[in-house]
Amino acid sequence: WGRSPDNPVGGWYGLKKGLRGRVGMYLPPLLEALGLAEVEHGARNNRMRAL
Repeated sequence: WGRSPDNPVGGWYGLKKGLRGRVGMYLPPLLEALGLAEVEHGARNNRMRAL
């Protein structure tokens, strides 16, 4: 799915472009979009909890 054409971004793994290779940047929003985790939305040091 990471580089497939049906990826909503059409690029690499995450929901935003330019975050290639940054696991902590693209994984939490992706898991939240898939309904697998809850993520806090603060300025920094956000916590994540699995559902």
